[in-house]
Amino acid sequence: MARTDENTRLDSPKGMRTSVLPTRRRKGSGDAFGRATEGIARAMGTPWFLIGLTLFCAVWMGWNTLLPKAVQFDSAAIGFTALTLVLSLQASYAAPLILLAQNRQDDRDRVQFEQDRQRAERNLADTEYLAREVVALRLAMRDMASKDFIRAELRSLLEELDRRDAIDDGEPERRADVRG
Repeated sequence: MARTDENTRLDSPKGMRTSVLPTRRRKGSGDAFGRATEGIARAMGTPWFLIGLTLFCAVWMGWNTLLPKAVQFDSAAIGFTALTLVLSLQASYAAPLILLAQNRQDDRDRVQFEQDRQRAERNLADTEYLAREVVALRLAMRDMASKDFIRAELRSLLEELDRRDAIDDGEPERRADVRG
């Protein structure tokens, strides 16, 4: 069974997924309008949109200039008033849609920035911890006996044992001399 929790969605920033008021789950996403505005804003920023809009205006002006007056619906004599209104209407809706899309992108960028900052803080803490560990290991290594030190100690112990053996070997003769 697939989990449809809002926090598992990846199409919007984490901080923007929660709602204050409980909402009924509808088929589809509750953020469809936001995604649609982003789609429209993204489409308006393409060369294809500009080409399409240019063709639309050219056909409009050609229709209202070249065809007989009976089929014309916007007069060229008064500056294509209907075309101006249509383009103004399109622009008046395009601006808020683009702003909505930018706001959504700003929210995503803000969440991404916060996650990057937290990741950088964790990396810094890990680096500082590792640096402290390296320093501690260096200090511990300074206190440890080196190979040369151990060899010197073993030599001195061996010499001391040899001296004791020599004393022990020579001692019974001295005892005999003292007794005799």
